[in-house]
Amino acid sequence: MDLKLAGKKALVTGSSKGIGEAIARKLALEHAILIVHGRDRILATAVADDIIANGGRAYAVTGDLTHDDEVQRLVDDAEAFAGPIDILINNAGGSGGTTESWTDSRAESWSAAYDRNVLAALRVSTRLLPKMRQARWGRVINISSLAATIPPASRADYSACKAALNAMTASMAKAVASEGVTVNAVSPGTIHSPALEGAFRQGAVERGLANMDAPWAEIERVALPIFAQVPVGRVGRLEEIADAIAFLASPLAGYITGVNLRVDGGLSPSL
Repeated sequence: MDLKLAGKKALVTGSSKGIGEAIARKLALEHAILIVHGRDRILATAVADDIIANGGRAYAVTGDLTHDDEVQRLVDDAEAFAGPIDILINNAGGSGGTTESWTDSRAESWSAAYDRNVLAALRVSTRLLPKMRQARWGRVINISSLAATIPPASRADYSACKAALNAMTASMAKAVASEGVTVNAVSPGTIHSPALEGAFRQGAVERGLANMDAPWAEIERVALPIFAQVPVGRVGRLEEIADAIAFLASPLAGYITGVNLRVDGGLSPSL
């Protein structure tokens, strides 16, 4: 299926690795012009260079999204290369690796998480939205999490941030819906990554269910029920997240806005 993304200019924040990288590569395969972003110039440039080597068009920008001046600089760099951005994927963020519980949780940790996950997306969005509205075409897709709607007992700051991002998505969608700009969120479920595979292997070994060097298929089968009750019976793949986002970013999804699309293998217990 032709998603009609040829020539569309897309900025994917946090796309030097992981989900963001998969999204960037998928959009490039659909012939979009990619702006790859990361805080590490070497990693971001490597992804952009590989997209170019495979026949795509890409450019790397760097910057810390918690600093206004760096956000403005990377937006200026992106537009100098590609012109006004048509598609923004707010992927950068994350839990930051904090493991504070409710007994030792600090306000500054919550503030930092909010800055990293919500305000970062706000800083980039508000700089790109005006030209999308002027052009009467644009896509903003915020990468959320199931933690926003099914918050676990731990890392409550991250869950709260993603819930705020969902609310921001709904409000922004209403504000620009009549101007050809759609705004949606995507909430990945249990998705394969090196960190997830490491946790699965460790969990399987500790319970005597498999050896550390067992094939991934065996590890996935015995360890998945320990971590998540996924009805589909497997973890998701990065390309499955990227495929969903590419559709939402395309002209084919012009009547879809204000949606939180859960790509979770049926993990969520309700609609």
